[in-house]
Amino acid sequence: MTAVGFQMNKPVLAIEGLTVSFDGFKAVDDLNLYIDRNEVRVVIGPNGAGKTTLLDLICGKTRATSGSIQFDAKELTKMHEYNIVRAGVGRKFQNPSIYENLTVFENLEMSYPAGRKVFSALFFKRSAAVIARVQEVAGEIFLGELLEQQADLLSHGQKQWLEIGMLLMQNPDLLMLDEPVAGMSVNERVQTAELLKRISQGRSVLVIEHDMEFVKSIAHKVTVLHQGKVLAEGSMESVQSNPKVIEVYLGH
Repeated sequence: MTAVGFQMNKPVLAIEGLTVSFDGFKAVDDLNLYIDRNEVRVVIGPNGAGKTTLLDLICGKTRATSGSIQFDAKELTKMHEYNIVRAGVGRKFQNPSIYENLTVFENLEMSYPAGRKVFSALFFKRSAAVIARVQEVAGEIFLGELLEQQADLLSHGQKQWLEIGMLLMQNPDLLMLDEPVAGMSVNERVQTAELLKRISQGRSVLVIEHDMEFVKSIAHKVTVLHQGKVLAEGSMESVQSNPKVIEVYLGH
């Protein structure tokens, strides 16, 4: 196998032996997880399984007690949050984190990479490249006709899309979404599934979600967490028919 072929086959994210303890309680316990390039991985599990903590560990918000998180051959456990973002990891939280008093255009513009450092922000100009990128991303997230709309007037689902768009402006190689369809209408969920399938072309997407129909429509592979450990992993069909998964999660 060529060096290029080996690199392409390596997981973009390799988590090994990952553990975090809070006062003796292991929220994540000796976890191994591997995500490939261009993969949509969905993590499911009961409340308290360690799902959001896993995202916190990957993005540097929480520090691991032990273990390794390798992203594109970089060890994330040794890096600050802002350097993890610059390395190509984008994270969307459960509640939309947008600038409600700004327009859709301004929210997306604020996320343009050239404006993120203090020095470059001072001299940031709304160039043709910035405008083109904002328009491109707005079209991807179904907000192309709403660029001048103030963000607080958007529906809940549109706010979720705007935050995803703000991450796409940074062109991350790994996009992490925490319950992206919570509170959305049925139609918005269908559109979000379409969006995630599209944006996974060229990047990996890690999603935490409870909506099983949505999971079924987007997941290449599903990982079930329980008490901070991987309980099962595989296709949605294999996970749904797994007796252990039915007992601790799907049966409730």
